[in-house]
Amino acid sequence: MARVALDGVSASELARRWGVPQVGLFRQLPSTLDAIHDLGAQGAAEGTVVLAEEQTAGRGRDGRTWRSPLGGVWLAMLFRPPPERVELGAASIRAGLALADAVDALLAAPATRLKWPNDVLLDDRKLAGILSEARWQGGRLQWLAVGLGVNVCNEIPADVAKRAIALRERLPAVRRLDVLDHLVPALALVTTSGAALSERECAAFAARDWLRGRQIRSPAAGLARGLRPDGALLVDLGAGTIGVREGHVELA
Repeated sequence: MARVALDGVSASELARRWGVPQVGLFRQLPSTLDAIHDLGAQGAAEGTVVLAEEQTAGRGRDGRTWRSPLGGVWLAMLFRPPPERVELGAASIRAGLALADAVDALLAAPATRLKWPNDVLLDDRKLAGILSEARWQGGRLQWLAVGLGVNVCNEIPADVAKRAIALRERLPAVRRLDVLDHLVPALALVTTSGAALSERECAAFAARDWLRGRQIRSPAAGLARGLRPDGALLVDLGAGTIGVREGHVELA
C-alpha cells in the first residue's frame, strides 16, 4: 500500500493505535468503499480500514456524488459478521452514533444531530454521510463495508455552504486524527451488538433525532416518529404508522 502518513502518523502506527488489523492510507482513490470491497474479496481481515486523502468518485446513497477534497476524512471499514447480526439500516445508525459521539467529545457539548437514514448534522448543516453495503454469495454473507465521509478541514464549496459544514468552522485547530482517534475504535463495534438496535441505542438516536416531529413528503407522506430497532423510519400517515427502510427524505 502507498506510503502516506495521516497527520504525520504512518499506517502501521495507526493500526496499532486503533487496535485494528490493517490501515491502508492512499493519496487518492476513486472510492474507499470500492477499495474495501476489493480487499474483502481478497480475504482481508475484519476491522481493516481504508483512508484516502481524496476521493475522485466518492458516493452517497442512491448513487449521489460525495465531494471528497483534501482535508476531510474519507474512510471505509470491513466487517465479517454472522448473517444474523447484519441489518444495514441498524449498522448505518450505529456508525452515525459513533461519529456523533466522537464529534461531541471534541466539542465538549451535545452538538450533533442525526438525520435518518445516514446524515450527521452540525448547526443544522451536513457534517458527514454514511453508507453501508453488504456483499452476498447466494444466501451467504461475504462481508459488510461501512463508509463515512466527514468534513473536517476541507473547503466547503460555495454552492453547498448553506447546507454543509466542516468541523474546523467550530474547531479551527482540529485535525483529522482527532476525529479518527475517537471514531475508529467505536466504529469497530458496529456489528458486535446483534442486528437490531438496543433500547439504549434507540434512546441515543432519539436524543439526536433531527427528523422526529417534522412533516415529510418522501419517502412517505406523514409525520416522522423516530426509529424501529431495525433502523427503519417510523412515519405516521394519519391512518396508521408504517416503517420505511430506505429512501431519500424530503420535508413537506
